[in-house]
Amino acid sequence: MTGLLLWKEHLKEFYEKYNPMIHPLIRFLFTLCTVLSINSTIGYMAKLKNPLVVLMVCLVGALLPNCTLVLLIGCLLAVHLYAVSMEMALIAVLMMIVVGILYYGFKPGDSWLLVLTPLAFLFKIPYAVPLLVGLGGSLCSVIPVSCGVFFYYLVMYVKQNAGVLTGEGAVDMVQRYSQIVRAVFFNQTMIVMIVTCIVGILVVYLIRRMSIDYAWVVAIVAGSVAELLVIFIGDFIFGVSVAPIQMVLGMLVSAALAAVYNFFIFSVDYTLTEYVQFEDEDYYYYVKAVPKMTMSTTDVQVKKISARKRSTREREPGGQRPS
Repeated sequence: MTGLLLWKEHLKEFYEKYNPMIHPLIRFLFTLCTVLSINSTIGYMAKLKNPLVVLMVCLVGALLPNCTLVLLIGCLLAVHLYAVSMEMALIAVLMMIVVGILYYGFKPGDSWLLVLTPLAFLFKIPYAVPLLVGLGGSLCSVIPVSCGVFFYYLVMYVKQNAGVLTGEGAVDMVQRYSQIVRAVFFNQTMIVMIVTCIVGILVVYLIRRMSIDYAWVVAIVAGSVAELLVIFIGDFIFGVSVAPIQMVLGMLVSAALAAVYNFFIFSVDYTLTEYVQFEDEDYYYYVKAVPKMTMSTTDVQVKKISARKRSTREREPGGQRPS
């Protein structure tokens, strides 16, 4: 454990020292991963798949704040959808406007969750998002996470039905929109996953704020169990099919990521907990103090003694050795 704490402190010192360079690098890699995922999934606009265009977008994204970066990625997504179906692009744009009205006016700090959530689904670890958001976010974070789930299933619908959407059929515009709305907004699997994310965030958030020992660890375990229960209930009621092996592996990886986040953000020693009580003119105060687990890094300095200087001193009259 001591070695892990020392490694953690070294990472913190490295991050604090090179923070101005690390943040743009993280944004660059995040943008690159997102753009490549969009191009590989629904890359129907060939011009946006050009490596030079991808590089320019990533370089611009590295310099933008979170809200503007999410807007840039949303524009790329809308252009790809427009290459398949104008209706799908319109639905995506309207949904982005709704998200802006519902969320950005209250707490725009978690806008990156709109992009991170679909990426987690693509990498088969969607259960990590509720655990991490419950540990480090707020209850308002359920809005961007839920919208991120919607955008993921919107993209998957376009990918699976691209041939039908691009076809010039005899279906009128109203019927075409009604079919798309029913298929996208009333997707039972999507509804179950949205409820799973909301329940997971609520359970983790409420438990980790409790004044109990190992609250964050209990929150991770309880949140994982709650997510599994919601999926099982959804499978029983709606017949949602989820691969059990993939679900268990994804849950284990998600819990491991949450445990790593817990170690770096909220590593405390409950064996040294102290309870303090004091009062003032208006209130009595009962305080529970739990010390953080930290390890000071030692700055080792090695001084070299020059043999040449020593021999010079020995040749001096006062530095001769006794015979």
